[in-house]
Amino acid sequence: MPRPAAGPCRAAAAPPPSFRPPRLTSVGPSFLPASPPRLALWDRAPDPPAAPEDPETAPAMEEDQELERKISGLKTSMAEGERKTALEMVQAAGTDRHCVTFVLHEEDHTLGNSLRYMIMKNPEVEFCGYTTTHPSESKINLRIQTRGTLPAVEPFQRGLNELMNVCQHVLDKFEASIKDYKDQKASRNESTF
Repeated sequence: MPRPAAGPCRAAAAPPPSFRPPRLTSVGPSFLPASPPRLALWDRAPDPPAAPEDPETAPAMEEDQELERKISGLKTSMAEGERKTALEMVQAAGTDRHCVTFVLHEEDHTLGNSLRYMIMKNPEVEFCGYTTTHPSESKINLRIQTRGTLPAVEPFQRGLNELMNVCQHVLDKFEASIKDYKDQKASRNESTF
């Protein structure tokens, strides 16, 4: 006959039969829609400009075309001339341009967290967050939601520019410190002779 365990090694008691674990429910929409349309703005040939029927949608179409021109340089080249997109925009059907998910390929937490920080400094941004899709995939999903009439692309571009400025400032300071150190070392070596 087995002996009951004594002391701190006791087996955990089973929950009573009336116990039910709490049910997890989601609050609000999920981070990514189930089957979002993917818009790779620079993988396809540019569409010829069409005259908009509604004069109110004309500025939106012009901004999208301007975005295509600005981002057209964000391509990564692969072996033998194949091209792979570096950035995609994912937008759920029926949503406006104020809530967009950007998929950044070949990136990880290094860019994701710093870019999220820079974008959240903008008071017009209501939400900005990122997630990695899987540890074996090197891409991140960066979601931006703005207030008012500001399209989500603008804080994204501004955040990238501000992050590049910060990185350049850090690099300049680092190189200046190295130069000062080498100058001090050289002056000490000269004074010993």
